[in-house]
Amino acid sequence: MAPSERRALLLLLSLAIAGHVVRRIATRPGEPPGDVKLLATTAAGSPAAHRDSTVRLARPLEPGERIDVDRASAQEIARLPRVGLALAKTIIADREANGPFGGLPGLDRVPGIGAGLLKVVEPHVVFSGTPVSGSRGSQDNRGLVGVVPTTSNQRLAAGIGTPLDLNVASASELDALPGVGPTRAQAVVRYRETHGPFLSVEALAQVPGIGPAALARLRPLVTVH
Repeated sequence: MAPSERRALLLLLSLAIAGHVVRRIATRPGEPPGDVKLLATTAAGSPAAHRDSTVRLARPLEPGERIDVDRASAQEIARLPRVGLALAKTIIADREANGPFGGLPGLDRVPGIGAGLLKVVEPHVVFSGTPVSGSRGSQDNRGLVGVVPTTSNQRLAAGIGTPLDLNVASASELDALPGVGPTRAQAVVRYRETHGPFLSVEALAQVPGIGPAALARLRPLVTVH
């Protein structure tokens, strides 16, 4: 055999031995060649796990499925029809600031939610939270969000005595109106400062966050002079 042929043969044998050693190191003894191992459950925090979570939260509501608005996350609330993630985050922020809603009338205090949306989501929501007694979230026996009157103007806001004057009421007094809350109260004051005194109660509909349902509830409790 020529020297060149011997060198070629030795090279082939060396490569074969090296390949065998590498295979023994990379695999466990006894494993058949080419055996495929599937990954175990996807680790939390991996891109695949995030994808699966997103798909799960984005799925439509199943028949009879309801979302607990007093406890659900923003992603779960966003699954409600016509809500979306931005409004769901607003709902969460209001809940954290003012406590549980306790029912649809309490949910109506959230800016951006009106009678039309309440009607759409009503079949798909439940409320497990109990509003704090004496706060904006407590409910009276009429099903409306009520307050415990502690001052003269708060008594007017609760419907006792003459209506509250929209053109002189402070943000705290407006806050005491049923279903208004601090965000809407501040919006009323800002609108009044920007556009001047209210010429009628109906002008409240121009204030961001005051929808038809809120206006109907407030109409007998407020006035303008």
